[in-house]
Amino acid sequence: MAVAVYYTVPIFVGPVPLRVVVYCAVSASAAVAVWWGVRRNRPEHRAPWVLLGLGQVVYALADTTFYVSHYVLHETRYPSVADVFYIGHYPLVIAGLVVLVRQRRSDRDLPGLLDAASLTVGAGLLSWVFVIGPQTRLGTPLLVEVASLAYPLMDLVVLLVSLRLLFGGGRRDGSFVLLSAWLAAILTADTVYVMQRLDHTYAAGNFLDAIWLTGNLALGACALHPSMGRIAQNVDAPALRLSWPRLTVLCLGALIGPLLLILQHAQGVQRDVPAIAVGCAVLFALTTTRLAGLAVDQRRIAITDGLTGLRSRRYFEARLADDVARAERVGGPLAVVILDVDRFKQINDRFGHPGGDRVLVEVADRLREVAGPEQVLARYGGEEFALITTGADAEQPTRLAERLRHAVAREPIVVSDESSVTVTLSAGTAAFAPHHGSASALVSAADRALYLAKDLGRDRAVAGGTSVAEQREDVAVDYLDQVADLVDLRVASPGRSVAIAEWARTAAERLERDAGEVRTAHRAGRLLDVGMVVLPDDLLTESGPLTDQQWHLLHEHPDSGARMVGVLPDHSEVAEVIRQHHERWDGAGYPNGLRGERIRIEARILSVCDAWAAMRADRPHRRALTHEQAVRELRVGRGARFDPHLVDVFLELLDEHAVGDMVTGPAAPREGTRLS
Repeated sequence: MAVAVYYTVPIFVGPVPLRVVVYCAVSASAAVAVWWGVRRNRPEHRAPWVLLGLGQVVYALADTTFYVSHYVLHETRYPSVADVFYIGHYPLVIAGLVVLVRQRRSDRDLPGLLDAASLTVGAGLLSWVFVIGPQTRLGTPLLVEVASLAYPLMDLVVLLVSLRLLFGGGRRDGSFVLLSAWLAAILTADTVYVMQRLDHTYAAGNFLDAIWLTGNLALGACALHPSMGRIAQNVDAPALRLSWPRLTVLCLGALIGPLLLILQHAQGVQRDVPAIAVGCAVLFALTTTRLAGLAVDQRRIAITDGLTGLRSRRYFEARLADDVARAERVGGPLAVVILDVDRFKQINDRFGHPGGDRVLVEVADRLREVAGPEQVLARYGGEEFALITTGADAEQPTRLAERLRHAVAREPIVVSDESSVTVTLSAGTAAFAPHHGSASALVSAADRALYLAKDLGRDRAVAGGTSVAEQREDVAVDYLDQVADLVDLRVASPGRSVAIAEWARTAAERLERDAGEVRTAHRAGRLLDVGMVVLPDDLLTESGPLTDQQWHLLHEHPDSGARMVGVLPDHSEVAEVIRQHHERWDGAGYPNGLRGERIRIEARILSVCDAWAAMRADRPHRRALTHEQAVRELRVGRGARFDPHLVDVFLELLDEHAVGDMVTGPAAPREGTRLS
């Protein structure tokens, strides 16, 4: 409406230059609107608005001077006093935009700056060929040439800062859109104005006034918009990514130089070749720097854990292989520490995954504080961390592990405004010996030590080794773990043995059994049914009644499993528990018909856990029982099939959701597998 009024009112109404009054009023209203917007919206950062408002005041003075000179005084000299004001308002606008950019982002955002500079250089080449270069060749008086060059040069600086604002992160509310419209109007109108001056076609009151007026009104509307107070807020968000539209614009900007050369060659003109060559060289340097930054960013993303900021597992494994190779060549101490957050599943269940993530971030920060910048600290798994250490710490890695543990447990971690939790870690360490071992063996040894720390009751550090015998034992242990997973798959219950092992450990800890019994119950649960690997598939999937021969084969699997497990060092008690896990409290079980407390406590625990897993899984001959049906069956077997006290304990754990959840999918075996 304001623009329409400006073009419809007569230039003079009597002695009053009405059109000049309307134009200058609209121009000055933008400065008033900025002042009023600062008062009403109370932005946290006022500096950019003060600078932009002062710039608009100078601009309104320039408009007033220019139009009074043209319409009232009939003074059309160029440059005039108005041009001094016009050019003088640019530094205030540029300063205001720079402050705004810095307040919207706390980091430097080098990619955004490089992209803005690339497009500005492209625009600069166009400006040189079509505006600046022709102006320098006209032979005009010095003041005319200085004024004509000042406008495009200042516009290029405004363009650079504007693109930097556009490519940066931060809020993009209505005020941001209006501010962008104001900048676009200034740049467009000023460029056309200088070209009209070169062609001697400029006349006051032409269509350019509509663009300038629209820009002024956009600035005023931006200041009055309710989102104006948030436009300068620092938002913790990444800058705009290198999307296809942005990449297309950058490619077009980079092609401006060659296109101009082709155009001049077609016209038979060669005068701007040096300037275009310099511009192309600058564009090449900016593009190369941008690509190098992308490569650095991609590598950083590849080797950095997105949640904690630590190194990734991939980087850890690659770096450890290099360090082991170096240690083999030149010697020097080298050790690995693997740490795992104790009972992390309970933290997730209690506080949800966002709470669990906050715990992991704080644990990572505390570990980083102790490890220091020279150590390689990585997030190795979900709640597992790994550290490569050299020097003095590598000679005593267990002492380093204790420092790391105590740093995490020294005070509770705040999970929410109302909740905090004390977090403990279990740790396993292994030191490299040059005459044997490898990177995988080193990790495997630390993993076994961590497994032992878990079995000993958690919240401790255990040292491991990398001897050849230990490596062979580790291979045998891994093999039996894979056999257990294979049996789980054959009975269509993937993850069954892992779940039984966890339930058995939880129940043994609730009974306050000693650490050895807890460890034995857990390990026996993992290898509970390895003896079934020798049974034929049709027996495991039989849906009808079993024959006597099939029952005989089935009753032999505890003995078969015990013999398989008994060959492992330190697994004799685990083997005996596996042999007894089908004995019954009333003596009617197999293979030896043991009764009551003659059955090992670990086997009695596994009997209940095994029965629950069987009842809650689909089988070929029946569907899984519901939770209520399975609870009823446990109570029916109380005092007959099961130890009555253990049934009560298991049901309590069920009510607390501490047991009863099956693991989805088979365990994923790997060298150094740890199940905890």
